[in-house]
Amino acid sequence: MKAVVMAGGEGTRLRPMTSSMPKPLLPVVNRPIMEHVLRLLKRHGLTETVVTVQFLASLVRNYFGDGEELGMELTYANEEKPLGTAGSVKNAEEALKDDAFVVISGDALTDFDLTDLINFHKEKGALVTVCLTRVPNPLEFGITIVDEQGKVERFLEKPTWGQVFSDTVNTGIYVMEPEVFDYVEADVPVDWSGDVFPQLMKEGKPVYGYIAEGYWEDVGTHESYVKAQADVLEGKVDVEIDGFEISPGVWVAEGAEVHPDAVLRGPLYIGDYAKVEADVELREHTVVGSNVVVKSGAFLHKAVVHDNVYIGQHSNLRGCVIGKNTDVMRAARIEDGAVIGDECLVGEESIIQGNVRVYPFKTIEAGAFVNTSVIWESRGQAHLFGARGVSGIINVEITPELAVRLAGAYATTLKKGSTVTTARDHSRGARALKRAVISALQASAIDVRDLENVPLPVARQQTARGSAGGIMIRTTPGVPDSVDIMFFDERGADLSQASQRKLDRVYARQEYRRAFPGEIGDLHFPSSVFDSYTGSLLQNVDTTGIAEAGLKVVVDASNGSAGLVLPSLLGRLGVDSLTINPGLDESRPTETRDARRSGLVRLGEIVASARAAFGVRFDPVGERLSLVDEKGRIIEDDRALLVMLDLVAAERRSGRVALPVTTTRIAEQVAAYHGTQVEWTTTSPDDLTRVGRDEGTIFGGDGRGGFIIPEFSSVFDGAAAFVRLIGLVARTQLTLSQIDARIPRAHVLKRDLATPWAVKGLVMRRVVEEAGDRSVDTTDGVRVVEADGRWVMVLPDPAEAVTHLWAEGPDDASAQQLLDEWAAVVDSAGR
Repeated sequence: MKAVVMAGGEGTRLRPMTSSMPKPLLPVVNRPIMEHVLRLLKRHGLTETVVTVQFLASLVRNYFGDGEELGMELTYANEEKPLGTAGSVKNAEEALKDDAFVVISGDALTDFDLTDLINFHKEKGALVTVCLTRVPNPLEFGITIVDEQGKVERFLEKPTWGQVFSDTVNTGIYVMEPEVFDYVEADVPVDWSGDVFPQLMKEGKPVYGYIAEGYWEDVGTHESYVKAQADVLEGKVDVEIDGFEISPGVWVAEGAEVHPDAVLRGPLYIGDYAKVEADVELREHTVVGSNVVVKSGAFLHKAVVHDNVYIGQHSNLRGCVIGKNTDVMRAARIEDGAVIGDECLVGEESIIQGNVRVYPFKTIEAGAFVNTSVIWESRGQAHLFGARGVSGIINVEITPELAVRLAGAYATTLKKGSTVTTARDHSRGARALKRAVISALQASAIDVRDLENVPLPVARQQTARGSAGGIMIRTTPGVPDSVDIMFFDERGADLSQASQRKLDRVYARQEYRRAFPGEIGDLHFPSSVFDSYTGSLLQNVDTTGIAEAGLKVVVDASNGSAGLVLPSLLGRLGVDSLTINPGLDESRPTETRDARRSGLVRLGEIVASARAAFGVRFDPVGERLSLVDEKGRIIEDDRALLVMLDLVAAERRSGRVALPVTTTRIAEQVAAYHGTQVEWTTTSPDDLTRVGRDEGTIFGGDGRGGFIIPEFSSVFDGAAAFVRLIGLVARTQLTLSQIDARIPRAHVLKRDLATPWAVKGLVMRRVVEEAGDRSVDTTDGVRVVEADGRWVMVLPDPAEAVTHLWAEGPDDASAQQLLDEWAAVVDSAGR
């Protein structure tokens, strides 16, 4: 006997889950509903099956194929248009005309005894046997009455409560003889219950009803879909669950990685190759699909998560459904009954209220509060570039496919035959992505000079030596699971805003240039990169007095690529040095703030015990520098900027220093005291670099460990800043603590406020209005200066739904008061 599985319905009530996926493929405990149905058929010996398909038919065909993996023989009958429950089976008549057959829905979950149903049909000599079951609420189903012998007396499709005369309903499972096709007209919509069965009963044909015992759930609504998951986990339905029951009700599939510190309160299911980190709490009736990542601190209760989803740190998901390939970012909250479609992005700290529907390919902005369904808005990022190039979580936001498209777009902005320099940090992720980038560049007629693993300043310097541009891939500072893809111009600086927009446009249009076979680019690996860099650095930065001063310094390479250039540099400087953490550590391509702080404390202890002049600690890519004075005390980054400024200005006595407008105005006092001027720039490193290239600029810095030494380079360079500092200390014969002590204390406070993209313009207008007659500086954002000299700056973030605020006053209390006042202005405008 053969079976017919009806898999052509659209499942409109289950949208947005069924907007991009046919209802039979919706997973129940990580296996499509239709697969549960096919396994039930196989269990009862029904291995030859015809599948009727219509809506998104190719997805069903591609998933199940010919049924070989299930040990079945599947063929397909395709409907060009909806033909109804009977018409779709009529469409498969050719394969069913020789024997009785079973008809079953591909989107209902059941464990009925089909063998007993078939035996009943044969014993009664029925033309049609309707499988019935008892339900507490029959309103959504066809009610059926049978007599004592099981013969059907009456049908009523989808009654009102006033018409309910039984709780026995039609499950849509039938056993039929091929003669039934005589009552179904071809190629027109025909239904069994509404058209065929009434005609059969009218003619007195043997139509019987079999009342089945067991589980049956018509998965037609979001509520029934979530209920079906819970029922499988509770063992209320006899279906197979892939994986191992590691404790009562807790199922974990093959390859899943669950941290011992995760809290699992079953019944729940974790799919194959999922990763659940420490401090995650998974509560009952939660289903985590294949390849899902659940980051630390996340909480899930009665949540159904489809495959390939990323769930960020401290997210909170309750009673919701998350579609496949969706990213739920840090601290997002999704409430009971909400459904998120496939391939969506739910931004950081956003809240999606209960019963909200978010359709596929949508973006929920960071900090958004969503209480109505999101249907029409398209997903799209306004700009690729943020403050650090193109950044995101590796294999979530930044994938090899994205890297290839980005590199192809970048190559398209350059001339054929141009050379691009590529480099990376020492992480595995950066290594893998760089290979994808190199392939895309070569395929776009670009020659590649690959530096492999080098410090970021070395990559910039080498790019400036004859390349049309460069690409550096590094781990995002302080975020180990994220990467930055950084694009350089021909001078090794970050791309200008105009160049970024051009790359944005090419990427958005997906108009990538492809090379002809003879135009494929070459790949070169230049030699003596570190010697070249060191020689140029020592030739351009003043090192007089260092050898005579007899200084001892402690250098912490942070187990990063900065350690690759230090041996050559320190040897040629002729300084007494102690280097710590010089080896590369792939497992730590970046540092958290706490780890960096601990490293600085340890550096301070070594400096004090070694009686060194000072200590420096590089970031892992050698771009930034942190300082410790001769007493082992940490000089905070904003303070280190003032110390370096004081030293440089005191020696040069003229010229300009480039500083972002968020820097304390104490810097103006220090510069003026030594006869130099401050040129205020935007917070963009690109703007600092621009001023750093100008003649007359003697120094630049951002107050976060980034220093520009213009005589060598116009970009941040930790090694150049280190060499400059040694020379300055050697010649001035003052200690860092003495220099620090003579500089007034600054009181600058900072705060970030979530601001939806749609109101950012309104927020800035409100800030200008509130400023009134006060002095306003619009170099970057809006800086409002009070009559007493206190100032506050309001700056919308270019890449995130956030507004940044800075305030400075004569003391912390005054700065805090100003910050609170303007934070209230921003907050009220953003509501």
